[in-house]
Amino acid sequence: MTGQVMFDSHVAVLLDQAVSLVNTLTDGTAHGRAYTAPRGPELAGAVDAAVPHTGMAALPRTIDAEQAQRLATTAQCMRAVFQAVQDGRMDAAATAVNALLHDTSARPRLDRARDDEESWQLHFHGADDSFAAGVGAGCATALALAVSGGLASRLGVCQANRCDRVYVDTSRNAARQFCSTACQNRTKAAAFRARRSGATG
Repeated sequence: MTGQVMFDSHVAVLLDQAVSLVNTLTDGTAHGRAYTAPRGPELAGAVDAAVPHTGMAALPRTIDAEQAQRLATTAQCMRAVFQAVQDGRMDAAATAVNALLHDTSARPRLDRARDDEESWQLHFHGADDSFAAGVGAGCATALALAVSGGLASRLGVCQANRCDRVYVDTSRNAARQFCSTACQNRTKAAAFRARRSGATG
């Protein structure tokens, strides 16, 4: 995500993180096929791959089975936010975000930057929080800022057939409808085939 003017860089990173976790850790459909999220011994590795190593220096990167399962549960709750916004159910979206903020114990906090003794960084988790709690708190806060800041419409669920992956729309005209170029192209190709069939039928 390029993070144009609607989201500051830190919130943009956290929203990207939320998208990655939801799309990796929740069952559904993806790009025209059924999608089953990783489970059991594969879950911790999937979480590690879904959360970028950059920008996470303030959190202990310990991802055991319990931490991985906690983030999988958080991803399910975050999916509910995206779906509620997509359906125009803003009260439900706000309720889901409030539950996330509560469950992750999200709260703003300034921490000294590790690579610069003169600067401070804003985080949304406690100094001693686990990796799962810290990541969840950051994502929950970013979703809260989007929903409360008039940018809820930027949270979307793919409109392609047999795909329910989520995305954050950073386009200038807020016209994005698909999670990826692949789904957009697949939808255009299907529409073209339908028109062609109708013309020759």
